[in-house]
Amino acid sequence: MTEADNPARAGGGSPGTARITVLGSTNMDLVAYTRVAPERGETVTGHTFRTVPGGKGANQAVAAARAGGAVSLIGAVGEDDFGGELRSVLAGAGVATDRLRTVPGPSGTAHIVVDDAGENSIVVVPGANGTVTSLVDGDEETIAASGALLLQLELPCAAVLDGARAGRRHGVRTVLTPAPAQPLPDELLNVIDLLVPNEHEAATLTGLPDAHAAARALLDAVPEVVVTLGARGCLHARRGAKPLLVPAYRTRAVDTTAAGDTFVGALAVALGEGVPTRRALSWAQAASALSVQRAGASSSMPARADVEALAATSP
Repeated sequence: MTEADNPARAGGGSPGTARITVLGSTNMDLVAYTRVAPERGETVTGHTFRTVPGGKGANQAVAAARAGGAVSLIGAVGEDDFGGELRSVLAGAGVATDRLRTVPGPSGTAHIVVDDAGENSIVVVPGANGTVTSLVDGDEETIAASGALLLQLELPCAAVLDGARAGRRHGVRTVLTPAPAQPLPDELLNVIDLLVPNEHEAATLTGLPDAHAAARALLDAVPEVVVTLGARGCLHARRGAKPLLVPAYRTRAVDTTAAGDTFVGALAVALGEGVPTRRALSWAQAASALSVQRAGASSSMPARADVEALAATSP
């Protein structure tokens, strides 16, 4: 695929467009909806089942594209039917897929249970994502043409580190969502510009359950942190600056799957367009609030016009 084939690639778009590359996972989400989630060893009856394209990398790519960014995705899908469907959905959302590899074997899958309160639990089976262990020819050039590189932890850590180092070499803002939560090596943290954990992930990384304390501790490793707090909003911390608590928009959650990914994708677009930090955070909160009102991952992510309409109301 050439730039002419897909103007959404990271080097394309109109002047002022946020150019974003995502290095991350692409999964088919297999989602079961049930009144109450099962406890360990328990079987419950669900009332709805859906297959929804997802994966944290694909989710952030779709969220950023719908928010108005020019987005490329680096990753892999399998040769199964899911792989073709995932590629098609991404392209349909405006994400450039020329750096999305097709490899032998199955695509990644995520097995998700969502209860009637909108909360979820997830088991991820990496599939093709596990084959992405490093950048390949052309990947670094795509990163270099971007203003931001979005990273998560559903690919092997070696690939995440490879991408982050490439971003640092080319002066590209590197944004890491540390999920699934796990200890991070110093060599990775040293090349991250912005870390965006949720409360659980921040506590896992620092051993501190209080979000403010965790954010302060994380600033020893990275220059800037945003801790997402669900219905309480988000906490921004930067070295040498006072912490900033940005409230969430009041909404009724139907499904919180990919709310964090929606937030990160929208935030990357706003920051890439030069929006001041506080307003960019509030704009991303609006995108996240809209996403939790709809079922699914990529299928729940709002268009830019909808985000702007809600953001104009201010929480």
